[in-house]
Amino acid sequence: MTTRLQPGDKAPDFTLVNDAGEEVSLSDFHGQKVIVYFYPAAMTPGCTKQACDFSDSIDRLQAEGYTVLGISPDKPEKLAKFRERDGLTITLLSDPSKEVLLEWGAFGEKKLYGKVVEGVIRSTFVVEDGKIALAQYNVKATGHVAKLRKDLGLGS
Repeated sequence: MTTRLQPGDKAPDFTLVNDAGEEVSLSDFHGQKVIVYFYPAAMTPGCTKQACDFSDSIDRLQAEGYTVLGISPDKPEKLAKFRERDGLTITLLSDPSKEVLLEWGAFGEKKLYGKVVEGVIRSTFVVEDGKIALAQYNVKATGHVAKLRKDLGLGS
């Protein structure tokens, strides 16, 4: 069983490569509010919907002081195609080793079409002052950003 992060836990730091091949660390955003979300695969219908929703909301989220980091096991080259194809404006990070996914409890057993499989657990976290302020596992891709904004008291 994968250990799940809870509000109040220290957010595990990471350094991953973005779609442009540059290293990005969670610690780069020290003192800022960061939404870290994990998704299974770039360019799939649910993940595209979720990434587009975050991109469409990025101006409002940034106005409230939030940065968005999307993490998947995809290689940077695929993330670059994803960004270009869908006009994404959020930061996309690559975790092919799944080390960060595991550390954040976003990889493990899940149900898929009634079967138990091992894979990426669609999850979203809000990090403030280096701590987990909000932890949501098994989120739905469609409507998630609107629900998150509501959960954060930002309206829809």
